Amino acid sequence: MAGSLKRFRVLAVLVGTGLLVLVFVAMPLRYLGDRPAFSHAFSPLHGFVFLVYLAAVADLGRRARWSLRRMVLVMLAGTVPFLSFVVERRVTAELGEPAAA
Repeated sequence: MAGSLKRFRVLAVLVGTGLLVLVFVAMPLRYLGDRPAFSHAFSPLHGFVFLVYLAAVADLGRRARWSLRRMVLVMLAGTVPFLSFVVERRVTAELGEPAAA
């Protein structure tokens, strides 16, 4: 399960960071600055990473024997800015792995 947890942790940080970039950089540039190029380039990349995150959560949830409800809630954490970071820390603490410094 250590490998699954590590994949989840990396992807949770990537998804969280990507979402922050979308919300606070790409979307303002697109709608306030009339510069959609960054959003057009970054959005599909973030979407792909989010799909990989979903697979990582499913894998970890299966190995940790989470309920379907728990898996879905952890998956949805990747759609709210900053929440994926919080959930990553909680899952890491729950599964007994030390948090990164």
